[in-house]
Amino acid sequence: MPRAAPRMHDDEVDVDEQLVRRLLAQLPEFAHLPLAIVEPWGTDNAIWRLGGDFVVRFPRIDWAQRQVGLEAVWLPKLAPRLPIEVPEPVAVGEPAHGYPFQWAVHRWIEGRGAAPGFLGDPLQFAADLAGTVDSLRRCPVEDAPPARGRARPIGEYDAATRAAIASAGDLIDVDAATEIWQAAMDADRHVDDPVWVHGDLEGNCLVRDDRLIGLVDWGSACVGDPAVDVQVVWSDLFTERSRNDFIERLCVDGATLARSRGAAINQACAALPYYLDTYPLIVERSWHKLEALGVETRRRRPS
Repeated sequence: MPRAAPRMHDDEVDVDEQLVRRLLAQLPEFAHLPLAIVEPWGTDNAIWRLGGDFVVRFPRIDWAQRQVGLEAVWLPKLAPRLPIEVPEPVAVGEPAHGYPFQWAVHRWIEGRGAAPGFLGDPLQFAADLAGTVDSLRRCPVEDAPPARGRARPIGEYDAATRAAIASAGDLIDVDAATEIWQAAMDADRHVDDPVWVHGDLEGNCLVRDDRLIGLVDWGSACVGDPAVDVQVVWSDLFTERSRNDFIERLCVDGATLARSRGAAINQACAALPYYLDTYPLIVERSWHKLEALGVETRRRRPS
């Protein structure tokens, strides 16, 4: 039976090896290369290693389809201004054989996903990531994608966050989560010039030889509230000491830090019930994030 990326969403497009091979026929220079599913798998994209030098990404759900064009346009412009590697777009494929979206071939970046067990020096990782975020913030914003997702003004996703907290009600302390969210809503808004943000740092940092060397999955990149990138400090990649170091290096003020807590509440509370039975890694990260924020959790194994 053809290998397939595990399903994440009820209405996603199935992408198995047979379909990948048929689509790759559009690009004969890549069609003969060996394929291997990349793990941990993506939530928005089915990702396959293509030979030794490339990776091929297939949006698995409609909300991810715009990422192909965004990365094709903006990654070549951002890459020279950043101190780490970012994916290099190589080719774009077209819908065919029942697959409805454009898809992309990128050059492979050699490294492993940052995780607590792979960070020999958490302080160095925090310094590397802070330097990368600072460089990204300094990139020109002319014609850049407008704010979306958790990079928007926080009031624009108030209703969605309160609904997410309610949906996780049997898994967390709702009152504690709501208190953190309300504090984020009450904090001053970002009123300085707009800045580039990656939008989804957790899970997309690559390390090699104990150093941050790359950032992947730029589909959420835009200009918006810098709090969305500060949110990463509540992830399991940070100790209390490295969190404080990251915050100091970026001169994060109290209002931005409060909004980062709010963004973290939104992400974790939305992810927990959604991925509880399908993606253990994201669930574990969400438990950790909530506990780092001081929210009591009622950990439950997938059914």
